[in-house]
Amino acid sequence: MAKRPATAVRFAYKGSRLKPLRAFCQVARLGSVSRAAEALYLSQPAVTLQVQALERELGVRLLERSGRRLVPTREGELLYEMARPLVEGLDGLAADFRERVRGLDAGELHVAAGSSTILYLLPGIVEAFRQRYPDVRLTLHNVTGAGGLDLLRSDAVDLAVGSMLDVPADLAYAPAYRFDPMLITPPDHPLAGKRELALEDLSPYGLILPPKRLTTYRLVDLVFQQNRVPYTVALEVGGWEVIKQYVAMGLGISIVTAICLTDADRQRLAARSLARWFPARSYGIVMRKGKFLSPQARAFADLIKPNLLAPRGYDESGHSER
Repeated sequence: MAKRPATAVRFAYKGSRLKPLRAFCQVARLGSVSRAAEALYLSQPAVTLQVQALERELGVRLLERSGRRLVPTREGELLYEMARPLVEGLDGLAADFRERVRGLDAGELHVAAGSSTILYLLPGIVEAFRQRYPDVRLTLHNVTGAGGLDLLRSDAVDLAVGSMLDVPADLAYAPAYRFDPMLITPPDHPLAGKRELALEDLSPYGLILPPKRLTTYRLVDLVFQQNRVPYTVALEVGGWEVIKQYVAMGLGISIVTAICLTDADRQRLAARSLARWFPARSYGIVMRKGKFLSPQARAFADLIKPNLLAPRGYDESGHSER
């Protein structure tokens, strides 16, 4: 009697692929079968059976215990990265469909951004968004660095707009603009009219920089250290507007990003590019990987740059928010 051809292994538990994937994703996210069961309105044994069925299907162990938590194995991390967008997309399908049917006539949009982004990059974009979608309630959350990432991870905001130096594995970054680093001095400063500018020429003059905890200070220190050029800090102060005012008063010189220089600034300050020594700074959209953006969020992103969120890999590095 001829043997039957081999067939692919199928889920034995209730014949559903979505249920085991959903159970696994919840356990991986929450670190506990009991908490996953509460989130799914299931019993703990049911969740355990779902995960075990998935492990049998794939032939690998997906979860392991670390202290009091269950954490994904190496294979589990890979599956979680692949399955989470699918599960969230299906779970949110009805709500997303209703939202798209309603269109952009109503709803809310929450955007996280640092002070410099809100002040220099977003005014025209916010104005255009308000004109096109007056019924959408737009909230800008003025946060910097880790605060904005925390809001993204907790889904308190739809997206963040700013600058990234190192992109965490759970986030995606789509750069839209790049701005050169600029030396700013008073118009009558000796460096303003110097024909050829070297990094060593900045050494005799005190720098006005943001606080040490921010990226600009660390980046300036790194560049001077790498080139073995000494420098002095005359003043630490937060905010580009304050820094520009103090430079105009002759209290020191500074290194800023071109995004913060307005036409009025160029009348009271001398500005020269330092792109030879310092990297350009990118600004763009930061979002949580696997998150399905609302129509409002995508419309806002398109105003920053058309097709910015077209399908591709958002893993390009930029420079983190000052």
